[in-house]
Amino acid sequence: MGLIFDAVAGELPLVQRVWSARCEATASFTSVAKRSTIIAFARSGDMVEVHVHGPETRATTMTCPEGWEFFGVELRPGAYLPLHPPLGLADLHDLQLPTPSSDRIVLDNREWEMPTEQNIDVFLDRLVRADLLIVDPLVDEIRHGDLPRGMSERTAQMRFRRAVGISHRKLVSIEQARRAARFLASGGSIADAVAVGGYYDQPQLTRAMRWAAGHTPGELRSGTLFLAF
Repeated sequence: MGLIFDAVAGELPLVQRVWSARCEATASFTSVAKRSTIIAFARSGDMVEVHVHGPETRATTMTCPEGWEFFGVELRPGAYLPLHPPLGLADLHDLQLPTPSSDRIVLDNREWEMPTEQNIDVFLDRLVRADLLIVDPLVDEIRHGDLPRGMSERTAQMRFRRAVGISHRKLVSIEQARRAARFLASGGSIADAVAVGGYYDQPQLTRAMRWAAGHTPGELRSGTLFLAF
């Protein structure tokens, strides 16, 4: 289809995964609902763009232009750029950072060396040391059902949403849907996908796949779709 995509698990404390893609021909694909902040870098010849994406609560049809190369880092839920909180970036309210040249990027009114896939860890570490990339230490506790001592449920949920960009309930539903979509895309049965995603029945699975992956369970099992997780 002209789009080549690769992703590996992150080895850094704040990174969920690092991904890369290149477009040998213009192609459309489905971007599956996402749960956290992504910093994405795009290049075509001398043109360079850097975007900060927030979580996405629904699937989106996107186009990969011929000749463009991309790579990015998906941060762990609760890790974010405090200058650009995920709540304001959610659902395609993306931010494009200034790039005065092909090898420089502007953040916090300062110029930084444009990272590559090979040294993205150095770039992120510099942001951490400059307090431009932080993680809310309570997000994991709240995410796994542990209410921090002395904190009300309402306060905990507000803090979670501020750091992640979506509610705890929505994050769980996205994680469920992504598990089921991956399972179906790998050829798993629809009946088993109900259990994999933790759904009550097939109609609930179908509704989840439509909003989260943009397709029905049957379409996902066909093996003819390209999904960007």
